[in-house]
Amino acid sequence: MLVQTFDPFNNLALSALVAAIPILLFLLCLTIFKMKGIHAALLNLVVTFLIVLFLFKLPLGEAIGSVAQGTFQGIWPIGYIIVMAVWLYKISVESGKFEVLRGSIAGISQDQRLQLLLIGFCFNAFLEGAAGFGVPIAICAVLLVSLGFKPLQAAMLCLIANGASGAFGAIGIPVGIIGTFGLENVTSMKVSMMTALTLPLINFTIPFLLIWLMDGFKGIREVLPAILVTSTTYTVSQAMMTVFVGPELADIIPSLLTMGVLALFLKKWQPTHPFLLNGKEVEFEKHSMGDIIKAWSPFYLLTLFVLIWSFPAFKGLFSQGGIFEATVLKFIFPGSSITIGIDIIGATGTAILLAALTTIATTKSIRVSESLALLKKTILEFRIPIIMICAIIGIAKLMAYGGLTNVLGEGVATTGQIFPLLSPLLGWIGVFMTGSVVNNNTLFAPIQATAGNIIGTNSSLLVSANTAGGVMAKLVSPQSIVIATAAVGETGKESALTKMTLKYSFGLLAFVCVWTFILSLFFK
Repeated sequence: MLVQTFDPFNNLALSALVAAIPILLFLLCLTIFKMKGIHAALLNLVVTFLIVLFLFKLPLGEAIGSVAQGTFQGIWPIGYIIVMAVWLYKISVESGKFEVLRGSIAGISQDQRLQLLLIGFCFNAFLEGAAGFGVPIAICAVLLVSLGFKPLQAAMLCLIANGASGAFGAIGIPVGIIGTFGLENVTSMKVSMMTALTLPLINFTIPFLLIWLMDGFKGIREVLPAILVTSTTYTVSQAMMTVFVGPELADIIPSLLTMGVLALFLKKWQPTHPFLLNGKEVEFEKHSMGDIIKAWSPFYLLTLFVLIWSFPAFKGLFSQGGIFEATVLKFIFPGSSITIGIDIIGATGTAILLAALTTIATTKSIRVSESLALLKKTILEFRIPIIMICAIIGIAKLMAYGGLTNVLGEGVATTGQIFPLLSPLLGWIGVFMTGSVVNNNTLFAPIQATAGNIIGTNSSLLVSANTAGGVMAKLVSPQSIVIATAAVGETGKESALTKMTLKYSFGLLAFVCVWTFILSLFFK
């Protein structure tokens, strides 16, 4: 916060109401006014800029620096990650690997409800744990479309499915980062353990919700054994990971285990009446196990390199005093006190880039020139979504440096003993504005912990509620929406996708709010 006060009207309620304008306007633009995402983002950027400049008195240089920092972060690392992930996918398609991969999934079951569980739920969670930052939405939605799902339907299902894994994306960073804040009696492990009181209930429910959205209660009844295998395996294994191991592998191990268990189960059991979206089976060629292993290699490589990039020892190479510290470009934006950093090698996008280059080097069916043409095509396809992401993060930075996030947090915390009921709402707001559970916890975890100490509620519980509430916002976060629509070739239909997912986001958030309040009565 770079302003003298986050309460410019000397009235916390009024200041909080004004601070909420960017959030409320964003929702109105995407739902009621049905504006394109890029137009809504740019309009809100201008409105937020004016609010922080003239009402919250953020100096002009700092306001411009805030937008600049958001723009740089939107391009690097987020835009970089998205472009590299989609490029890797396009390489997989162009080389023929994706068709084999698609066939390996379709070969497990022609029933597209089960394909949704395998791809939309299990593979989605795996990619969330390995990479995060929109990678699972982009890849899984496209994979479902290739199997016959409608583009916006595939995007919606993947966004909802992501609610089971978003808390531990990118090697558990959203929870792991809490340990760096130095909060009193709050550690990443304590928060990880507390998430096991809430997230398993949601995780167990989401596979049921996915099948219901696709085929109603009839679908749930017909594939109930497979749903139970999926829900039970994932929920129990993730709960054990979060309680006994920690957040780092809480997505990766459970998702791989669930995918394997479900695939083995489906070798013995199949529904009596297969569900086919287009009334016909997905056509695919049968391939040898060796071909299937090769087809999945881009994603094995993706996981391998991202895991290496996520190791603390590797990250230490680029930190202050590390041997590659010079590869991290840092400068203060002119006219402000805001530092902008660009991690050239240590960025997760570079790990995905290496996966793509390795795939090209080891695949005879695609030439370097073809790969570069695909990269150019990917950049052109995502130029508007990345501009929108830059605008969204610019808004988040303006709200943070201008004191808007602080006054929203303080305003909610004044509710006293009822605060645990509203605690997840704060997390929802944080992720809606930033698109990131990591950024949300960075902004609001200290406020949650402080509020817990004031009202006598377990601070770790409130921080875990901040995380869980934030995950529910990923279903409708403008950043998530724009990635999803762009991935399935529906850029410009962000408002339609937002309306499709909004009620499920609110419904899950309402459950987290009520459940957190109940838990707060027992955990002091």
